[in-house]
Parts: sequence; C-alpha cells; structure tokens
Amino acid sequence: MPSSSENFHRQNSFAVSATPVGKVPPHNEGAEIAVLGSLLLDGSSLVKIADTLNSNDFYSPSHATIYDAALEMYSKGQPVDIVSVSNLLSERGLIDRVGGSSYLASLTSQITTPAHIAHHAKVVKEKKILRDLISASAEIAESAFNPGRDMETMMDDVERRIMAISQNSQPKNFVAIYDELPETIERMNRLSDHKGELRGVPTGFIGLDNKLSGLQKSDLIILGARPSLGKTTLALDIAKHAAIKGGVTVGVFSLEMSRDQVVDRLVANEANVPLWHIRTGRVGEDEQGLIVHACDRLSKAKIFIDDTPSPNVLQMKAMARRLQLEHGLGLIVVDYLQLIAARRNSDNMVAMVTEISRSLKGLARELNVPVLALSQLSRAVDQRDNKKPQLHDLRESGSIEQDADVVIFIHRERYKDNAAPGEDPSLATLIVAKHRNGPLGEIKVKFDDERVSFKNLDEMHSGSAPADSTFAF
Repeated sequence: MPSSSENFHRQNSFAVSATPVGKVPPHNEGAEIAVLGSLLLDGSSLVKIADTLNSNDFYSPSHATIYDAALEMYSKGQPVDIVSVSNLLSERGLIDRVGGSSYLASLTSQITTPAHIAHHAKVVKEKKILRDLISASAEIAESAFNPGRDMETMMDDVERRIMAISQNSQPKNFVAIYDELPETIERMNRLSDHKGELRGVPTGFIGLDNKLSGLQKSDLIILGARPSLGKTTLALDIAKHAAIKGGVTVGVFSLEMSRDQVVDRLVANEANVPLWHIRTGRVGEDEQGLIVHACDRLSKAKIFIDDTPSPNVLQMKAMARRLQLEHGLGLIVVDYLQLIAARRNSDNMVAMVTEISRSLKGLARELNVPVLALSQLSRAVDQRDNKKPQLHDLRESGSIEQDADVVIFIHRERYKDNAAPGEDPSLATLIVAKHRNGPLGEIKVKFDDERVSFKNLDEMHSGSAPADSTFAF
C-alpha cells in the first residue's frame, strides 16, 4: 500500500509541473499546521473533519504522513495525541521523515485552542481543490497532445474530471430529518392548497399525472410499446406539454427520426392539423392561421432536439450536461433506447442494453432530472392471445425493468385486433406497470392518428387543450 508521501508525489506531480516557473502550487502551511496541532492537542477534534479532509489534501508530504497516522489511530478507536502518533511513526520508520518528535511538539506549541479545526481544515481543502484544477488542466493538455486518444472518450473524461472537482468542493454530509421536515410539510401544504399542482414535470395527461404526480426528478421512466403504436407520439406530447405548459427545458434525443420530422409532428400536434397536410404542403386557408399560432407558441418553448443517429451514452451525457449549464434542464427524452450505441461492442445484446439503461439512470441521478426513455417490446407480445404488455416483454428486459423507476406501456388492443363494428379503434390504454414510489394502474386515452397525438378522453372531439397544470420541484 503506498505511503502518504508516495500519494503526495503522485497526486501533486501534475500541479507542480503545470505551475509557472517561479510560482509555488496553492497551499497554506499555517492552516496545515493548525489542523495537525489541533488534533494532537485534542484527538477528539478529529471527529469534526475526518469525513471531509484526507491525507492527500495536505501539500506537505510530512503533514500528510502525520495526518494519515492520526486518522489510522482514530479509525481504530485508539487515543490520538503527541505520544501515540510519535510512537506509531517511529514503529514504521517514518518519524525522522516528518521531522522527529520535536517537530510534532512544535505543532502543538503554535495552537492555543483546537476549537477552530474545522475552519483550518476548510482552508486546507480549498487549496487542494485549486491544485486539483491545475493538475486537471495539465492532464487535459497532455491528453490533447496525444494523437491516439479517442476524442469522445477524452471529452467525457474532461467533463467528468471537472465535475468531480466541483462536487468535491461541496462535500455532502448527513442531513438531519428535522431539517428536512419543514420543507416536506410546506410542500404538502402547498400541494393541498393547490389541488392542480404537481410535484414533478406535468405530462398533460390527467390520469397519468394523477398516478405519478408528474415525472419526478432523477427518475428513469421507460415508455414501451410495439412498433407503430405511438411511442414517439406520446413522448413528444409529453415533451411539448412540459415545455409549453410546464415551462421546463426539454432535451430530445431523436435517434429514429430526423429533426425536421420531429418538428413537423410537434407543429401538427400543437396546431391540431393533420400531419400529412404539413408534410405535403396541402394546407387549407383555415389551417394556415392555426399553424402560425402553433409555431408562435412552439418558438417560445425551450425544446432542444438532437438527431444524431446512434450516439453513444458518452455523447449524450456531454450534450445533456452542456444543455443544463446553458439553459437549465427539466426533462430528457430518448427515442429510443435500443438505438443507442454501447461503448463496447458485444454479441451479448442483454449486456449492451444493461450498460445503456444503467447509464441513463446514472444520467437522471447526476443531472437530477427525469429521463423518459422509449423502448421496444419483444415480438412475444404479438404471438400470444393476451396482447397486454407485461414487464418481461421489454426487449432485453432484465436490466431495463430493474433500473427503471417507472414503466409505462401503450396498449391499443382494438387497433391490433382490428376493431369490430361499433368499437372505437382510437381508444388506447396507458399502463403504469411499475411505479417505485406510487400506485400502478391504467389510464384510458384516445389516439388521433391524423394529428399524431394522444389526447385525454374529454378533449378528443372538443379540440380543447388539457387544463394548465402547475408543478413544484
């Protein structure tokens, strides 16, 4: 196991080499001495910093070695003081390397009270973060000069490195439940006072929003159906409503359709005009005004579309991170999961889909937004009498079913079986087959094939839009 001194040289070599000649990497020797002097005076003060300050946060290798010894004794429940730390360092032949017992004694002589150890530790940590930034910039520059590096992998490494440093600058601690309860009660009261208010991103479908309370932050929502049953249509319905009515920024990864096809569908949907009229230019005079008004509403919506064919998860993560930084982000739509390229080619489709689904769940967690990912169903649905989708019908289903927080299926039985006289072929069912934090159930909707949209039952013939739904994050 490498010593603290070895860790120091390894982790700070880039910071030192990248520092301009005549300058010293950022550090505060006084703060480092104050931390060590405090814990040698009062070993119990370590409890205030042990979870946030590491030995490699120290600039001085001697200080790192002393702190490492103190941490080891603390973790074993042994007393931490000058004598015990000195003995441990002596046993390991490190005492002379840190300046001897006299240096340990000098550390305590410079401290009057250990009460401010947390403040001094914060200063030490901040200087380490600055050195990390210097190291990262040096490594990025070195990587950029390497002609053999894959560009996509390098860009993802750069973003992950900087994001890791940023997250490290804001250490997370346990949060006491009594600190969270006031916000929870306030949210419950607000939702109670405003019955139409949702906790998550509104979908525009009343029954679905009642079941889910909108699409929740950090959730992976899987929308599954057999081909041509309306997965893309429903996803775009939700994206449009979330952006126009909910006011959130939506990122759409359209792996199956081109950008212009997606826009045509959104315009037809919002204008309530047949898609074919828009695709062919056969627009009547009465429809022109509807289209103009629809385009005006859509132009104000924060919907961003990427139609890169078969991107990999690294590309998608990079684009989503940039979108969040530049415009904020409230919802990500992926159409569809099986078209995403895995980082490692494999004959094992289950393994590839497992990698992709877990990466999408990780993206939802990392950006703290809902990710709505479309998924094909296996052909087994069409080969059995009961064609209502089940969780095991998700193609390469094991990992998708496990990673998803919510699974929604589109079921149009009458469409598949050819509606009998008197039956309504437009009737469809949205099946909430998995809901990690809430109820399951079915919601009846109608599918408008001409205008490529799903609608709540009461708006199919009236042409009215769903009621506005506000939401609270």
